[in-house]
Amino acid sequence: MFACVFNLYKMSDHNTSALLDTLRQVLGTPHVLTDGDLSSYEQDWRKRARGKALAVVRPANTEEVVAIVKACANAKVSIVPQGGNTGLVVGSIPNESGTQVVLSMQRMHRVRNVDADNLTITVEAGCTLQSVQDAAEKAGYLFPLSLGSEGSCTIGGNLGTNAGGTQVVRYGNARELCLGLEVVTASGEVMHGLSGLRKDNTGYDLRHLMIGSEGTLGIITAATMKLFPQPAATLTAWAAVPTVTDAVKLLGLAHQHLGASLTGFEMMNQYSLGLVNKHFPQMRIPLWNETPYCVLLENSDTESQEHARARFEHLLEVALENSCVTDAVVAENLSQARNFWHIRESITMAQAQEGLNIKHDISLSVSSIAAFVEKTDVQLAQEIPGVRLVNFGHLGDGNLHYNVQVPEGHDNAAFIKDYEERVNHLVYDAVKSFGGSISAEHGIGSLKVDTLPDYKDPTALALMRQVKQALDPLGILNPGRVVR
Repeated sequence: MFACVFNLYKMSDHNTSALLDTLRQVLGTPHVLTDGDLSSYEQDWRKRARGKALAVVRPANTEEVVAIVKACANAKVSIVPQGGNTGLVVGSIPNESGTQVVLSMQRMHRVRNVDADNLTITVEAGCTLQSVQDAAEKAGYLFPLSLGSEGSCTIGGNLGTNAGGTQVVRYGNARELCLGLEVVTASGEVMHGLSGLRKDNTGYDLRHLMIGSEGTLGIITAATMKLFPQPAATLTAWAAVPTVTDAVKLLGLAHQHLGASLTGFEMMNQYSLGLVNKHFPQMRIPLWNETPYCVLLENSDTESQEHARARFEHLLEVALENSCVTDAVVAENLSQARNFWHIRESITMAQAQEGLNIKHDISLSVSSIAAFVEKTDVQLAQEIPGVRLVNFGHLGDGNLHYNVQVPEGHDNAAFIKDYEERVNHLVYDAVKSFGGSISAEHGIGSLKVDTLPDYKDPTALALMRQVKQALDPLGILNPGRVVR
């Protein structure tokens, strides 16, 4: 309720001017943006929505974030925290009212500390994921979170949405990689929690409450993240599988033969790889036109390269004997392995080149994925003749990007307008029937905020609203996202 009230709150010109003057005094005029091209802050990553900001503010430290929050709370102006603005659920741009302040973390990008003995790295929220990876590598360690947008997404955004990526099967989501947070609350207080402790049983774990809250409960300003030893050997393979059931069987064999050294397991259907072949013909895609599905799997081991390779190749031999794999290619060098991963990461770009599409970021138990795909493929084909399904994702942790491409010859915009709601309900109803989730790693944002009540346990949703009310009683932190 409060979010809606203050979302529509109309400031007088005098109050607007007073707030902007205060923000300029805190940050300096160059870091309070009100004029010029602000599209990089006001338009979402997929270009599906465009808002209008009262101002874009760019703090340089936590103290400035505190001052911004207090000034906006005093003026009853809502704040939209923003990292790299690479989100896919319209959760980090302002609405169209022109009354919201976008708080960009771009200037808060320091690596504060690398603690080798504790295997941790403490970074500010505006650090890009790639810069954290690079800092860890420079210190001789691995930071395993890996996403297609890692050059521009930020750690604050990764934690705000509990990002997943390609190595969740081994290392877990962003949540599992975080040991501590520094957070500015809705009242402008600072929660200091960067100690990096692996055990702290002193009550409610507020860190986990903030992770995945999409900036609606507090503003993450810094985080302490886990580091890992660099693997001695990394091996990558590309395998052809006849069915989703066979892909699941291969995953089971990989767990059995590789154990904890299995770091990545991605599944891609033939149509998704065909889009990559169509729009990026320079890429050489193995086996894609010979099989309904391909799997990309990665093994990172502490053993020698020779021993690791022997185990990896034995796995593929067993898979061939069990007929869940029809053919496979093991990368001969780092360049070929990177090419395999580049093909996988290019599916999203190829889909965008093909035209508008309806995206789904869903998760299910691995054991139910094959039945879900079989059932939902048939339902969509019956509902929409000629529908094109772009099915790919992180099978190793049960996360599919089950996307629907406009049928050949259809007007893209008209199809989205006429079919998106119907397609979403069909897919989400199927997900619910299999006990899954309508958001695996992208979050809720504003895109799914009105859909969530249909698929979230009502008691859980009521508790979420109570938490929001308790921590942000004025409703100034990213209103209209996650919960109304």
